[in-house]
Amino acid sequence: MANKVVISTNIAQTLTEAVGEVKHDKLFLLTDETTHEVCLPVVKDIPCLKQAIHIIIGATDTHKTLETLAKVWTELGNGGGTRHSLMVNLGGGMVTDLGGFAASTFKRGIKYINVPTTLLSMVDASVGGKTGINFNGLKNEIGVFNAPETVILDTEFLRTLDHENICSGYAEMLKHGLISTNENLAELLNFDLGEVDYKHLGTMVGTSVAIKERIVEEDPLEHGIRKALNLGHTAGHAFESFCLKFENEPNNKRGIHPVLHGYAVAWGLIGELYLSCIKTGFPTDKMRQTVRFIKENYGVLPITCDDYEELYTYMTHDKKNTAGIINFTLLGDVGDIRINQTATKEEIFEMLDFLREG
Repeated sequence: MANKVVISTNIAQTLTEAVGEVKHDKLFLLTDETTHEVCLPVVKDIPCLKQAIHIIIGATDTHKTLETLAKVWTELGNGGGTRHSLMVNLGGGMVTDLGGFAASTFKRGIKYINVPTTLLSMVDASVGGKTGINFNGLKNEIGVFNAPETVILDTEFLRTLDHENICSGYAEMLKHGLISTNENLAELLNFDLGEVDYKHLGTMVGTSVAIKERIVEEDPLEHGIRKALNLGHTAGHAFESFCLKFENEPNNKRGIHPVLHGYAVAWGLIGELYLSCIKTGFPTDKMRQTVRFIKENYGVLPITCDDYEELYTYMTHDKKNTAGIINFTLLGDVGDIRINQTATKEEIFEMLDFLREG
């Protein structure tokens, strides 16, 4: 399940080596409409990609669907793909998740390489072998564990991102800080997201990826400690699914729109740190400090108490649940991970109260 993660300062050399290490008959390059325009120019003249067959899909999580997956399968087939072909996924978490799943299932599985281009995909989606698509209104409902051959991290791609996408990826780094050490968390909470120091951010990306790699190596199929990486995600996925449903609502009087994954996770961290305080003794001062940072940089989730039942229902559909019991990862302190925690419906509603008013 382990994959090779390379932090690159020369994308041409690193990608050439990674492609050369995998014997293949055909090479495919998957991008979305945004990365095709913004990121492809960085790699398109690399000789090893000259013969690659390009597959372009729609951008954003609204295209992380069965229909898009079928399009990729179709283009792999039409392009003469065989079980000995190789696919390079160039893009954010949606591209690496969906591309990884397409590769893992086409001809019962072809090899693939991830070149994540967003902060979120560098520190989260491209490492650890989780692939998948959204289905039936639920995040990542269908997918498999199957690691890429290589993940290439080149932080120069971060300069192509807008502020919201930097913040989105940074939420996963905050999560990694919370499950590691006080020193790491302090560094993250003192970083200025308004004036990004890209060199410093690149160093922190390396630390963040190492935290995730260590946990994934210990528990590749998420039977135990890997559940630490779910901190903020039980509530966060519910918030993300809730906001996503407004995408095609004709009279959207609430003014709610789909949110980037990291924003939902950041709000999920607020809720689950609150549960950690009341259930597992997480220090209130550290919770308040983290919540303040999140509210300053991510704003607030626009929900009312009328939304609680619906949000609770989304949480009951979370993949981490067992026998319908909502499963949380909570903390006793920074780095003190408490997996397989539960909360009553009343406690979850209190959590939502805190999220709105705390």
